[in-house]
Amino acid sequence: MEIKNSFLKRIISYFIRGLVLVAPLYATLLIIWTGVEYLDNILPIEVNISNQQTLYLPGLGVLIIIFGIILLGFFFSTIVPQSFFKFTESIMRRLPLVSLIYYSIKDLILAFVGDKKKFNQPVLVTMYKDTDIKKIGFITQTDLSHLKIADHVAVYMPLSYSLSGELFIVPAEHVTPVDAKATDVMKMLVSGGVSVKVSKEETAEDD
Repeated sequence: MEIKNSFLKRIISYFIRGLVLVAPLYATLLIIWTGVEYLDNILPIEVNISNQQTLYLPGLGVLIIIFGIILLGFFFSTIVPQSFFKFTESIMRRLPLVSLIYYSIKDLILAFVGDKKKFNQPVLVTMYKDTDIKKIGFITQTDLSHLKIADHVAVYMPLSYSLSGELFIVPAEHVTPVDAKATDVMKMLVSGGVSVKVSKEETAEDD
């Protein structure tokens, strides 16, 4: 009986190890492939092999889109004067609904890839003094004078296992900087605290 139990435990252990290896890899490849298919559908390209047959090359549409964006970036950075951008954005700013959509998307993109990144200041926020409960977030605004709010900062707190989050306006004295990389903190938040950075010492021990 003990031999059977031991054999069963070993089979379960092997299954769990295989699942840990396969599941994240499968999910990652599935997400990447879904993204490639979505972008390819924006610019579908098929190569004619014969009169009745065509060949679909996955990723070709993505490459063309990326190359086109690079060319646009080069064109508008070197040839088109900055005054044209200011004039265009001044028009966009006056259109109520268009302005809301345009600047929301623009600010979101710049928050991740621009020169003034917003999600690079992880902080620890004391939510309730009585219980000393704290939450981790990212400072997005340190000056709220345009809202006539003094001595407060804007902290965005991502939700675990989600792409959404909440924005809190908290007193600046309740915010403590977190001495860690923003990417590590973001992974920890999104994974619900499961994903943490492994130290070199732990990696060496595993080897």
